[in-house]
Amino acid sequence: MSAIEENPVETTPCVLITSSDDTFKEQELIKQILNSNTLPQPVKTDEGVVWYPWTINNKYYTAEVSLCAVPNTFHMSLEIFQSTQAFIAYFDSSVKDGLEKLHSWISIVEEIAPEVLILVCDKVCENGVTRHEAQQWCLSHSFELIELNPEDLPDEDDDFPESTGVKRIVQALNANVWSNVEMKIGNNQGLGLMSSLVAGRHNTPRSSAEPPLSELEAVEDEEQKQKESEQSETQENSVVDAMTDLDIRELADLTAGNADVDNFERLFTKLKEMKDKASSLPHDQRKVHAERVAKAFWMAIGGDNDEIDSVSSGEES
Repeated sequence: MSAIEENPVETTPCVLITSSDDTFKEQELIKQILNSNTLPQPVKTDEGVVWYPWTINNKYYTAEVSLCAVPNTFHMSLEIFQSTQAFIAYFDSSVKDGLEKLHSWISIVEEIAPEVLILVCDKVCENGVTRHEAQQWCLSHSFELIELNPEDLPDEDDDFPESTGVKRIVQALNANVWSNVEMKIGNNQGLGLMSSLVAGRHNTPRSSAEPPLSELEAVEDEEQKQKESEQSETQENSVVDAMTDLDIRELADLTAGNADVDNFERLFTKLKEMKDKASSLPHDQRKVHAERVAKAFWMAIGGDNDEIDSVSSGEES
């Protein structure tokens, strides 16, 4: 990689996409993100690196982004380094050393520190990289694991069903606040943002299927670990309500304030913080917390209590 010693330049935000699987090229994932069988005309190509244009145009903002296919670390340049705001890495989960092939990217990613970090595979494989191994890797490096074709589909009875596959990748990229974002002012954006972020809460590396963090305490005996687990659960239950009340109070202030860019950027940030908090809770508490926040936030922005109660009761019936 080129030495990072020149002055930063104004560039289009970049989603750096790489694949360590020789049978799955970066362009294949780009086509899925764009929901197209063909690739658009590249904005630029340079020594094996290809930039494809993508206009993110959703209910809340528009942003011009480059989907940048980078085969490996040897193709990194100053321009890519300075413009990368999201990093997506595909690996072959059918082989044991699938994750090891991404090792050379770690130091680069840590230096770039993009807001969005996504680890992608077709699906976890018991004969290759297991779910446990993939999730532990994601926890260690702050990535989100996304399977393009997961065997375990979301629970249809979940009030806030999770997104999977490429849909979740697009959702994560839409939830990011890009450096060149142009916010749309004028419609009621708060609840829509809340719904999309709550819907993806299970897909973080701290998902309900992750192994407990008690591996860090392996030297302790079972009795001590059980005691600490019970104490931790009691403490979590005692602070969930207070944490939720504080979050809702700030959300209410943000939605009631002036509809300016700073307000909406803080709203994005606050909702992401709430999603991260919820993802650290056990599965049953996550669901209760998400429902409580969604209902209270609906009321905070002037929604009808009967309407959201009827929706919840209808889903649970």
